[in-house]
Amino acid sequence: MRLVVDLNRCQGYAQCAFLAPDVFAMHGDESLLYNPEAAAEQHENVARAVAACPVGAILLELTDEDMANIVSQEAAAGAGAGSGGAR
Repeated sequence: MRLVVDLNRCQGYAQCAFLAPDVFAMHGDESLLYNPEAAAEQHENVARAVAACPVGAILLELTDEDMANIVSQEAAAGAGAGSGGAR
């Protein structure tokens, strides 16, 4: 996944730093530092951070590899969903 933060839009609320501290960090009161190439295991935390940004300054770009992983996870979760129906 690739992150892009519009630093002109960012207001330093730091919600992202609270939700994904391994990816985002505040430097001083208003300056945001972040890793644009966040690790795949950070996807859930990053998604929460993107959703929590009050000014919508964070964009998350999913790569083809990310999409393949999501599809694989959904397929694995759906494989067991049909068993054990109501009687």
